[in-house]
Amino acid sequence: MWYHKPAINEELLQSLPNLKVVASSGVGIDHLDLKLLSRYGVKVSNTPFIVSTDTADMGMALLLASSRRLVEGHEMAVSPDTEYFPADWLGVEVSGATLGIVGMGTIGYKVAERAKAFEMKILYHNRNQRKKEEESAVGAVYCKKIDDLLQQSDFVLLAVNLTPQTHKLIGKRELELMKPTATLINISRGLIVDQDALVEALQNKVIKAAALDVTYPEPLPRDHPLLKMKNVIITPHIGSATKKTRWVMMEEMAESIQAGLAGLPVPREVL
Repeated sequence: MWYHKPAINEELLQSLPNLKVVASSGVGIDHLDLKLLSRYGVKVSNTPFIVSTDTADMGMALLLASSRRLVEGHEMAVSPDTEYFPADWLGVEVSGATLGIVGMGTIGYKVAERAKAFEMKILYHNRNQRKKEEESAVGAVYCKKIDDLLQQSDFVLLAVNLTPQTHKLIGKRELELMKPTATLINISRGLIVDQDALVEALQNKVIKAAALDVTYPEPLPRDHPLLKMKNVIITPHIGSATKKTRWVMMEEMAESIQAGLAGLPVPREVL
């Protein structure tokens, strides 16, 4: 499966009685009905670890691009209408700012490692607290309640899996807890955020900006209000989109398929 295609439903499974394994690219499995697949005796694999480094890089890239208004700056610099660069055209500081990471798994932790190099203060919210030595290594402080993280952070970065519990995790209430100077960054799944509430929060200056590698749907309708906002950066779900990573993802998927067909243990099997 690539970009969630083909759709794995009961009709497809009934038409493929000899199906042994489904190899899905990337880390997310929200598009798969694991119980249905298990009922048909089909094993599932994904590629969770290879994508982590590039996705963490993407998170920091979006943070930096948004804070320093790189997209707006580029448009100004290349516009045929630009006659001078205004002296009061300013971004916001990253060094010394507080980054709140929601979801401190492999990707979230790699973001924290990068943020430490930028001398950021790091808060995180996770189902489980990390080990003390892991926290110390990146200078991260655990927030048991997400509300505490939202209220203190200059940048809130989402790196959680999409589950029924995280569906629209960030809605109107959560956005109103954030600072009016804060930026929301999403590198996980579009449905983690209530998109209508985000539009309203940006329009009413409840928060300052958003930087999104994911939306719902993808791509957004061409008349969607998020596409018209200068304080929003949207990229086309390219967190893992580097040549090396995509190549290794393909190799790992092929390895899982070969193992599944041979009746061997499937590497990176999703249970």
